[in-house]
Amino acid sequence: MCAGAAVPSVVGMSDNRTAIITGASRGLGRALAAGLAREGFDLIIDARDAAALDAAAGALRAAGATVTAVPGDVTDPAHRVALLAAAPGRLDLLVNNAGTLGASPLPALADYPLDELRAAFEVNVLAPIALTQLLLPSLRERGGAVLNITSDAAVEAYAGWGGYGAAKAALEQASNVLAAEENTLRVWWVDPGDMRTRMHQDAFPGEDISDRPLPAAVVPALRRLVAERPPSGRYRAAELQPAVPAAAPGGQA
Repeated sequence: MCAGAAVPSVVGMSDNRTAIITGASRGLGRALAAGLAREGFDLIIDARDAAALDAAAGALRAAGATVTAVPGDVTDPAHRVALLAAAPGRLDLLVNNAGTLGASPLPALADYPLDELRAAFEVNVLAPIALTQLLLPSLRERGGAVLNITSDAAVEAYAGWGGYGAAKAALEQASNVLAAEENTLRVWWVDPGDMRTRMHQDAFPGEDISDRPLPAAVVPALRRLVAERPPSGRYRAAELQPAVPAAAPGGQA
């Protein structure tokens, strides 16, 4: 992990903190948006599906959150500029969550269609790097943080996961280098673990994945990361989950 220089804490600032979360219309992005809203963040969220994004934003606003929804594709430079324009002159946290599984059902690397592999790298690697580049001046000004959502497929060899895993491995190394270069920021790349999401279902078409936890189960770990601001580095959500208080005598927590 990269310790880096001292970073000013954004907790307790008089003005509201602002977070951009990509891919926030469903799954982990939507769950994390709700969790950060409860921490007092103003939110800027995006997704390709405008209707789904509008529904997610409406639910967040109904719960009291301040939300700006910017529909679009993170691979589109004009959309990335629109996300920058939506930030109100300040940015404390960028969550690069939007991603794609790539080819489904998962093919062997020997048979992986190269056009789909290029598309997977465009979404999972190039787009988050490009968005981070665009937002770095605002993040530096606030001593902010970049949170990149990754996968154990980046570090483990699973048959069929060569395309997605290679893309996430590239994102992890890019995160590692960014952390070494940007000493005024926190840069975290986090493996959330298996979750009951559409992407995970696409990886296992026709299989029952109801035993996987819902994305909301991962949010406390990510909220802890944002609140405690540990050194830049790779983390597993399972290792960040807040400790469960021991039961007191008589069964009372």
